[in-house]
Amino acid sequence: MKIVIAGGTGQLGAILSRALRQAGYRVVILSRHPEGPEQVAWDGRTLGAWADEVDGCDGVINLAGRTVNCRYSEKNLREMMDSRVESTRVVGEAIARAKAPPRVWLQMSTATLYAHRFDAANDEVSGVLGGDEPDAPAYWKRSVEIARAWERAQEEVMTPQTRKVVLRTAMVMSPDAGGVFDVLSKLVRAGLGGAAAGGRQYVSWLHQDDFVHAILFLLQREDLRGPVNLASPHPLPQRELMKTLREAWGRRFGLPATKAMLELGAFILRTDTELLLKSRRVVPTKLLDAGFVFSFPHWEDAARDLVAAYRVDPGGRVRHT
Repeated sequence: MKIVIAGGTGQLGAILSRALRQAGYRVVILSRHPEGPEQVAWDGRTLGAWADEVDGCDGVINLAGRTVNCRYSEKNLREMMDSRVESTRVVGEAIARAKAPPRVWLQMSTATLYAHRFDAANDEVSGVLGGDEPDAPAYWKRSVEIARAWERAQEEVMTPQTRKVVLRTAMVMSPDAGGVFDVLSKLVRAGLGGAAAGGRQYVSWLHQDDFVHAILFLLQREDLRGPVNLASPHPLPQRELMKTLREAWGRRFGLPATKAMLELGAFILRTDTELLLKSRRVVPTKLLDAGFVFSFPHWEDAARDLVAAYRVDPGGRVRHT
């Protein structure tokens, strides 16, 4: 079976392409900077020769979009919007024009779409979409607007022969350099991994193995379509997540940070505090109802597994203590 991954050179694309190839799929990656025979050039905006890869393939997975790990300036927010909407539209156009369209189109989205809340979890059926929360900064609404436009771009494309799934994805935790788990682990190992602004905000997360298994599950399950939450069934407050991660690393203390400290740190690192302060309490009702079994439903087990993998490089040598 052939799977085309658009925007597949990032961290999630690398994790997914490795796993799909190991599972016996042929994987073709669409990239702005292709390297190697299994990567094909595209610009994420216009049709080109790359569309031939979509015609006749079994499935398309679109991961394309500018990173959110940046300052939320007007320029960066516009690039986030344009890179997501334009790439989704052109992928849809390639599918719509294909003589032999793929059976399924998995479209990346984000759990940030849901409301900042502490009282109850958000699922695909009864979850509250964000943007108008009275206790959230007004500019957080822009992230929700981007997510809604992203999903709408897929919805508006007519692909009657192709099942469409929206991947409302929480933070995927992997031992790879540069990812969320890498950043959090560096904070813990430096003695800084305490509660952020009190730490009562919920964190939704997903172990990389469950991300891969969920994608494989969704490629095959013809009855699943529309929004699907990719998240562990057990989100937890940030202070508990960091406490458990410190225990997995064998660190007893983590310096807490006030909101003012987080704002300063985010400015220095050229990122935004929404990534830390928004309460993302998301649960995967559709996956659970469909019989999906998580390998790492609980953070304690996931953290221990990820720390063990993080300590060792691909050659089996210890790289972190």
